Amino acid sequence: MTPTPAQPAAAELDPTPLRMRKALGRFASGVTIVTTAEGADEESVHGMTANAFTSVSLDPPLVLVSIANRARMNAKITETGRYGVSILAGHQEPLSLHFAGAATEPDLVRFTWRKGVPLLDGALVHLSCSVTASHPAGDHTLHVGQVEELWFDDGRPLLFYTGSFRALELQDDENWGF
Repeated sequence: MTPTPAQPAAAELDPTPLRMRKALGRFASGVTIVTTAEGADEESVHGMTANAFTSVSLDPPLVLVSIANRARMNAKITETGRYGVSILAGHQEPLSLHFAGAATEPDLVRFTWRKGVPLLDGALVHLSCSVTASHPAGDHTLHVGQVEELWFDDGRPLLFYTGSFRALELQDDENWGF
């Protein structure tokens, strides 16, 4: 007979913001930099590190980023109607920290422009998106973007799990089905 776990106390079940962060931090995710620009020059670029990113649809090609309402990026995406998503490679942890505001490494930042959107050089994936819908969701806004152009490369991704960067060991990165 398998022992049954003790019934957790009510406080252990309460979805407070801190408990939500700790619980959802156990969902391993890739790391992205979301960017937008008010002009065609690097001085107008605004970017932030985000792991609240997901694919929505293949046809039409849609992705979603979830941005805190208080973040400057939320207003910038609303103003420009465009954003880029750069899915970072394993060696790009310093860029993630830079765009999270945890370190200042401007010399590491190099952009590639696609469809008028700045994307990070060296990333595994570039998605250039035009906002098709924005939905308020609690203290965040969900910005759905239609992918207008994409580019990708092979390599090891940068992962985030339980508040730390992690590495993914690829067993066979050539034959994964498509």
